[in-house]
Amino acid sequence: MQNFSLLIKPTSADCNLKCSYCFYLKKKSLYPNKKQHRMSDKTLDNMVSSFLKTKQQNYAFGWQGGEPTMMGLEFFEKVIEFQKYYGRSGLNVSNGLQTNAVLIDNKMAAHFAKYNYLLGVSLDGPAQYHDKYRLNLANEGSHKDIINSIGILKQNNVEFNILSMINSTTASHAKEIYNYMTNADFNFLQFIPCVEFDMNNKPLPFTVSGPAFGEFLCNLFDVWYENDTRKVSIRLFDSILHLLVDNVRNVCHFGKDCRQYLVVEHNGDIYPCDFFVLPSLKLGNLNVDSWDKLLSSPKYRNFGLKKSEYSAKCAKCKFINICAGECLKHRLYGKITDPKNVSWLCEGWEMFFEHTLDRFTKLATTIIKERKEQEELYRQQATKQAPQVAGRNGPCPCGSGKKYKNCCMV
Repeated sequence: MQNFSLLIKPTSADCNLKCSYCFYLKKKSLYPNKKQHRMSDKTLDNMVSSFLKTKQQNYAFGWQGGEPTMMGLEFFEKVIEFQKYYGRSGLNVSNGLQTNAVLIDNKMAAHFAKYNYLLGVSLDGPAQYHDKYRLNLANEGSHKDIINSIGILKQNNVEFNILSMINSTTASHAKEIYNYMTNADFNFLQFIPCVEFDMNNKPLPFTVSGPAFGEFLCNLFDVWYENDTRKVSIRLFDSILHLLVDNVRNVCHFGKDCRQYLVVEHNGDIYPCDFFVLPSLKLGNLNVDSWDKLLSSPKYRNFGLKKSEYSAKCAKCKFINICAGECLKHRLYGKITDPKNVSWLCEGWEMFFEHTLDRFTKLATTIIKERKEQEELYRQQATKQAPQVAGRNGPCPCGSGKKYKNCCMV
């Protein structure tokens, strides 16, 4: 069985905020017979028990929404109970949670800290940028509430990173947003392009253009590279270095196949990607179907292979071995169904790689060199600590003063 992780939507598209650019809110239309969508104990039990029976290097549970914390603390306590009950000695089980954090209180934060959840908190920068699109149900900005909740996470020693959308407003403020984050001691950052279209293939107002996306990444890299390459983790930059140093593709949009995780909806329905939760791409339901059956689905296979069906332009591009044609979401949008369509962000990626790849390569070379030096240091230390025995007739290394053959060798 192939390695895969789970991206779980326990509240489906239900959320306590209504961010203007949220692509998942409209997924409520998939389940019109319910006003409120919540994962049942039965589905949670079936999901955890069956997943932990598969053979994985790491059993990764990613909780997302909508807003997953709407499930309440009791639900996440049950998550841990089921994982403990169905787990086996030696399993590596991890939980990640993407959240706006507004509903997290001290009790919930303490639970996340105790069980080593890694949280991603949505924050687009200073209030004047964040509050333009990230609104609460009263159409008010959510920045103040999120900052207060981050304070609770810090008080309880919860590990978290910050996820920011690069949209049409924030794209021209890379350095300002970066400085805001690092001045607040947010040193683990993710930046995600906001790309949404209507059904006529026209970009929605908050969508970032390719050139603006490229400009943002170039400016972000410049300010990071100057002083912070060993201090601040930016997921995209880390992923490029992982690829150059270890030949590991650890983000899906750099992958060569879109079969890296499965989306689990609140009722157990399974989809191949949270950008493609569509009736036509429903693979089955975990309460009925085995993981083997879901993973071997022809529908899943055909979806995954579309990633490598990129355009002739991509095939000739000198950066294709890095971006691998980029995310399918940015190639298939509106009424476009041909995976050979060039990514909406292509021009930006080209701009970014032209501007940074030499310096990324230099960083990668330094990392490889430092690794070798560290390995040699460990080897030398191990050699110094090893017993020095001059044959059977030499002194015993235990310090007794006897010959080795008459002491510890006996």
